[in-house]
Amino acid sequence: MNSGFRISISFLLLTSIAVALYSCSESGAKDEKSGAAAVAPAPALSAFSLEKGAISSSIRIPGELVAFQQVDLYAKVNSFIKKLYADVGTEVSAGQLLVTMEAPEINSQLSGAESRLKSQEAIYLSSKATYDRLLETSKTPGTVSQNDLDLAFARQKSDLAQLEAARAAHREVGDNRNYLEIRAPFSGVITARNVSAGAYVGPSGKGSEMPIFTLQEQKKLRLVVSVPEAYTSYLDNQSEVKFTVKSLAGKQFTGKVIRLAGALDRKLRSQHIEIDVANNDKALLPGMVAEVAIPLTGNGNNFLVPSSAVLNSSKGVYVIRVENNKTKWVPVTTGRSESGKTEVFGDLKEGDTLITTAGEEVRDSAVANIQLK
Repeated sequence: MNSGFRISISFLLLTSIAVALYSCSESGAKDEKSGAAAVAPAPALSAFSLEKGAISSSIRIPGELVAFQQVDLYAKVNSFIKKLYADVGTEVSAGQLLVTMEAPEINSQLSGAESRLKSQEAIYLSSKATYDRLLETSKTPGTVSQNDLDLAFARQKSDLAQLEAARAAHREVGDNRNYLEIRAPFSGVITARNVSAGAYVGPSGKGSEMPIFTLQEQKKLRLVVSVPEAYTSYLDNQSEVKFTVKSLAGKQFTGKVIRLAGALDRKLRSQHIEIDVANNDKALLPGMVAEVAIPLTGNGNNFLVPSSAVLNSSKGVYVIRVENNKTKWVPVTTGRSESGKTEVFGDLKEGDTLITTAGEEVRDSAVANIQLK
């Protein structure tokens, strides 16, 4: 019994010693590992030097092609269509006769005006001759009183005024008769005809609802575009733009910005611009809808960073700058992004060192081990 008891006690003591030795070795290993982790250097972070640059891109917005000039031609006086010299699709030149009309009452008015004019001319010549004779006679003292001479002079002036009125009335009737002919105000194409020979036309009444002709200039077109407020600063006079139309797939056209409204539309918050387009071959037609590529080229004075360098956190938008081997979160606002680059605006200067891939795991005011690229 005593020997067995001793053996059991010895076995227990040896087991306790082994467990204690194993625990010490484990704790020592852990201490060594923690110590190694404490002195291990932080992983290197990729960084770059901040520079200025410009983002070049474009946006596509719809536009409408309209005739460079367009006019609806109406009759000025009540009359009947006598003859049409053009039809839909006719190419006309400036000053070309398009239509003649007839109004017999205007010819009668012109004859009456001519008669009144000749009558007034005779009256004026008579009063002028009377005044001239009295004036010549008055040179002999006592032959003609001054009052008679003054009355004759006043009569001459009155008859002259009546003559001028008759001439004006005659010109008015003559001008009205000239309105019986309509000529093209500019070179272009007749795109609409709404009357035929014999139709009654005039400034009022049944024949005045529709124009006789619609004339458009098509060898030069206007491309009308409404540019949103955010992009108005990228366009100015003589800016070149490209556009396409669906009916001519695969073909690209070019035009220059010529006219800018200089103000925003209150409803659309966009600026009206017009682009002149040469159309000598008449491949483009007024009314076509075009897809316009507006170039968005920056001025080169903005800071550009890789899009991965912008940190969007719950606190705001930041880039991470490295100063004296420590990180610093710098609040910024972003501009346009294109091809992996983003414009940033904030307390930055050229040459700053920024982290290429910003993440919330890179803490503010932390020691930074950077690798410039």
